Amino acid sequence: MPLTIRAANESDAEPIAALSEEMCGYLRDLGDPTDFQFSADTYRRDGFGRNPAFFGLVAEVEGEIVGYLLYHFGYDCDWARRTMHIVDLYVTQKHRTHGVGRALMMQAQQVSRDHGAEDMIWTVYKPNELARDFYRRIGATDVDDLDLMHLEVTP
Repeated sequence: MPLTIRAANESDAEPIAALSEEMCGYLRDLGDPTDFQFSADTYRRDGFGRNPAFFGLVAEVEGEIVGYLLYHFGYDCDWARRTMHIVDLYVTQKHRTHGVGRALMMQAQQVSRDHGAEDMIWTVYKPNELARDFYRRIGATDVDDLDLMHLEVTP
């Protein structure tokens, strides 16, 4: 099956939201208690316009979106270099082990290079061993000496 990786656009909102919901179900099955809020409307609201919060890539097989990767850029003062932060990567179960996730990550690496980023970073839900194994197979390493912190900013 021919695979195409392309930049995500606003008209991809519905299929990306559907895949996101599929991913959320998978994470819930692993025990993730998060009240997931991402939808087609939030995708359109936050991913487009004058100041988009993220950008994306989609993987298509025969015109159907079977995976997506959302990212934004940042900066790491310790290393004094630009970073790409991957905020979501998902490939539908039917298309896993066919190179779709790898192709999305390889395209993300190219986008990173094109924008001057030297590192890609992301978080993985600890019980998600399937994802952890995938990332290790493509050469990613665990960061054991840092903890993710969170502080909600209320208006």
